[in-house]
Amino acid sequence: MSDAQKDFRDLLHAQRVWDVPLPRFDPSSAPAAPLPLFHAWFAEAVAAGQTEPHTMTLATADTEGRPDVRTLILHDADERGWHFATHATSTKGRQLAARPYAALGFYWPAQGRQVRVRGAAVPAGREESRADLHARSTGALAAALTGSQSEVLGSQEELVRASEAAWDRARAEPDAEAETWTRYVVEPREVEFFQGDGRRRHVRLRYRRDGAAWTRELL
Repeated sequence: MSDAQKDFRDLLHAQRVWDVPLPRFDPSSAPAAPLPLFHAWFAEAVAAGQTEPHTMTLATADTEGRPDVRTLILHDADERGWHFATHATSTKGRQLAARPYAALGFYWPAQGRQVRVRGAAVPAGREESRADLHARSTGALAAALTGSQSEVLGSQEELVRASEAAWDRARAEPDAEAETWTRYVVEPREVEFFQGDGRRRHVRLRYRRDGAAWTRELL
């Protein structure tokens, strides 16, 4: 084993998790549907000082069934499902067109909590996608206008030029359109809430869609 590998492994094994008091979670008191519990846990993550609690991982699969994952921002969570947005021409947009299913993961280490969501990823209508684009900041609009997401660049300077032009347009035209910008809704079939425990007696509560209702299962 090289010294660099040993140093990395020693550093890795020295890390600890949840060096803070963790909240208790009584699954018997959980609501009948997952959305109210998600809203409550999100608010508690914010109150606990969790950094960027609205970030989540999005997992998709390519045409050969190989998984892909990235981190992005939650745009809403309502009775329809969990919302995010991207270009339909991006890698994830193309993957969702071919295999319209996704999984989401939230991790809030300030409270030792995770939430996992699985379901169909459904594109919203054009008007809703346009409204999503224009509800964003100037910088977010500029990023959406920059160019072809996930395409190969010839150089970093190419990105800088495209970004500067997009920023200029976003400032001058706050109603500018990005035709491929699409809002998606993950319609949940399963939602799991994980509460960590310092003695590794983790509490896992899964909601599983059963027709119009939800079945709760302790894992």
